[in-house]
Amino acid sequence: MNRQERRILLNRIIMLLSTAAAVTGLLFLFWIIAVLFYKGFAALTPDIFTYDMAPPGREPSGLRNALVGQLLLVAGASAIGVPIGVLAGTYLSEYGGKKSRLARLIRDISDIMMSTPSIVIGAFVYAILVAPMGHFSGWAGIAALAVMMVPIVLRTTDDMLQLVPGSLREAAIALGAPKYKVIVQVVYRGAKTGMLTGILLSIARIAGETAPLLFTSFSNNFYSTDLNQPIASLTVTMYNYATSPYKDWIDQGWAAALILALFVLGANIVGRLIIRKKKGEH
Repeated sequence: MNRQERRILLNRIIMLLSTAAAVTGLLFLFWIIAVLFYKGFAALTPDIFTYDMAPPGREPSGLRNALVGQLLLVAGASAIGVPIGVLAGTYLSEYGGKKSRLARLIRDISDIMMSTPSIVIGAFVYAILVAPMGHFSGWAGIAALAVMMVPIVLRTTDDMLQLVPGSLREAAIALGAPKYKVIVQVVYRGAKTGMLTGILLSIARIAGETAPLLFTSFSNNFYSTDLNQPIASLTVTMYNYATSPYKDWIDQGWAAALILALFVLGANIVGRLIIRKKKGEH
């Protein structure tokens, strides 16, 4: 066997192994989704969305308070994390440059934060917010999720803005546009698709987190929108129901898992569609 034949054989082996790995990953994904639909679809009744949590065996029972609490936490974290992440990413790309020590430090810290376990972030927020306040609160949960969200949005914004050709900036500056208008009206428009995708993926990431909320917002068995007090969340409720000995709670836990999975899957699909639409325009 000559060198060319060995290279062809090696290429086929690598392609076969890669295909097998991809198929295996897809099989596990579809297996998880199938189990969630099988276990959770039967419990996914209108009562889930219209009634609050109830003691075991009592009807009607639902997850309205957990759904509302989850929306409040994710919306609050997004309102804090997205602007900070976008502005920090803009600084790195448009002002920090690649040779700035501060910019390199921020990028390194951002990369470390992206790989930090969420439970560590929850413990950190517990130490600086929950312990001094003396009680759990929705604001602490929002802070924990926002801390997780910032580095994702920051790195995505930084990377997407750097992909915008420098000639567009130079053309806008040559026409007399100030720096902030160049960024807002030229650079942001050129990178809006990638930035939006990063924001959607960061929202999908924090929407499925449980560990940081156990240390911060904790949970609430009653309907409440007071962020100064413990507040229910879908992820913590799912954890509590899944570990309970009561069948009706376990069934509702599966329904909560299905709702979360569909939301995260939907956010990822929307992000991919945006990327594909942008590529199609080019």
